[in-house]
Amino acid sequence: MMQPDYTHTQELLTRAHSLADAAEAHGTLAGSLCGARGYRFEDWLKEILPEGRAGAEVTQALRELYDSTATALIQPDMEFELVLPDDTHPLSERTPALARWCQGFLYGLGTGAIQDPGTLPGEVGEIVRDFIEISRAGVDGEAESESNESAYAELVEYVRVGVQLLFEELAHARAPAAPTAAPLH
Repeated sequence: MMQPDYTHTQELLTRAHSLADAAEAHGTLAGSLCGARGYRFEDWLKEILPEGRAGAEVTQALRELYDSTATALIQPDMEFELVLPDDTHPLSERTPALARWCQGFLYGLGTGAIQDPGTLPGEVGEIVRDFIEISRAGVDGEAESESNESAYAELVEYVRVGVQLLFEELAHARAPAAPTAAPLH
C-alpha cells in the first residue's frame, strides 16, 4: 500500500487553507484513530480545514490518506508510515516536521476517549511521554550530520512502531460502550 507523500499532501492542504501542515495533520489523524471511538473522515476534516471541507480533488486525496492510514493501523504487518518530508529534504526541515507530527498525534489522542494521554500507565504511558519529548525535538548543530541522521531515523522508527503499539493497546478506549442491562424485577 502506497501512502501519499508529504510534499503532495502539503500542497493539497495549502490549497485548502489547512490549519495544519501535512505532518501535523497526519499526526492528528493517527492520534485520533488510536484514541477516538468511531473517528470519521469528516471529523478529521473539521480538525484540519477552516470550513471542514475542501474541493473535490483535495477531498478525494485526503480521503485516500485517511483510508490508507486507518487500514495500515488495523493491519498486523506493521505497514503504518508517518507522512514526513523524505530524505531529500534537509534534516533541519525533517526534524521540526517530526516534532509537529508528534504534536498532532498528541492532540488527536487527547480529543478522543483518552482525556489526558500523559497519565496513561505502563509502556503505553511511556510511549506517550516520549512523544511529548519528541514534539520538542530540534537538530543538534554541534553533532556530525551522520549522527543526526541516525538519531532522526531511530526516532521516526520509534514513533512509527509506537503508534502501532498504542493503536493495539488502546482498542478498549475505542470500543463502543457496553449497553447497561436493565435490572430484573
